[in-house]
Amino acid sequence: MQANVGDRLLVHGRAVGMPDHAGQIVEVRGTDGAPPYIVRFDDGHESLVFPGPDSVVRHSG
Repeated sequence: MQANVGDRLLVHGRAVGMPDHAGQIVEVRGTDGAPPYIVRFDDGHESLVFPGPDSVVRHSG
């Protein structure tokens, strides 16, 4: 997975009925765009994220 600051991260719900979570990548800590990422989620909280297979990067631009 590769991302840049400003891209959006979408994390799909892990169980039926769980909502998806989305947020903006505000910092890339890995090399060459690799995880982990600091993500500011749409609900306002920030978290260090190691995206799994249930995550998708939506590139800005």
